[in-house]
Amino acid sequence: MVVLEPLTIGILCAVSIFVGLLIGCVGIGGVLLVPFLTHALGLSIHVSIAAAMFGYIFVGAVAAVLYGRHGSIEWPKALWLIAGAMPAAYFGSFLVSVTPAFSLELIIAVLVGLAGLNALRQKSAVTVERKISNPVALLTIGSITGVGSALTGTGGPLFAVPILVSLNVSAHAAIGFSQAVQMPLAFLATMGNLAYGIVNIVIGGIVASGLVIGGYLGARLAHILSPVIMQRVIAWVLVLVGLFLLCKLSLGLV
Repeated sequence: MVVLEPLTIGILCAVSIFVGLLIGCVGIGGVLLVPFLTHALGLSIHVSIAAAMFGYIFVGAVAAVLYGRHGSIEWPKALWLIAGAMPAAYFGSFLVSVTPAFSLELIIAVLVGLAGLNALRQKSAVTVERKISNPVALLTIGSITGVGSALTGTGGPLFAVPILVSLNVSAHAAIGFSQAVQMPLAFLATMGNLAYGIVNIVIGGIVASGLVIGGYLGARLAHILSPVIMQRVIAWVLVLVGLFLLCKLSLGLV
């Protein structure tokens, strides 16, 4: 049984709020949570991933509702993404046992970093938003997101946002779509974790509370910022996350 000291609980809340702020504002941030839980708090990797996934259910729901209210999510298209992501997540769970973790994380780090650099190269925000309406394309993007999320234990936005941004989908739409996909993926993962008894409800509840608070504030902030600023913020977050993953691999961290 994991016993948390008051100071540890306070730090966990603060970090969860910060991560939630990133998730709500730019879609990506959850990749920072598991390393913090494992290396700063000393939790096992299984408990850390399970707690993070539990929290992603709630922050995904809150962010999706807020982005939807601002018209940043086209739900008919989002459903195609979800339809591709959910079965692919099961396939990704199978691939976990046959895919070298180091190679996978290296590929993710490079792709995320390159997506950020590509966004930084653009002189201004996308002036003509690309509309992806082809169901096959949406299913494909959703499938990649689902497989990648299951393989790495991260939320869907880590994959969906770089792909959509690279396809010149507007920043708000890319984040909105990723939030819509995140909730069902996290729900499926949590059901599996509950079946194996690795969900610590206390830790998961603290993480979820912090993520929801931060996610709400981040989603509100995202719709205050201009498209130009949003593009730059996303680009830099992608670059920094790519560098973070490379550093994590070089140091041999989980």
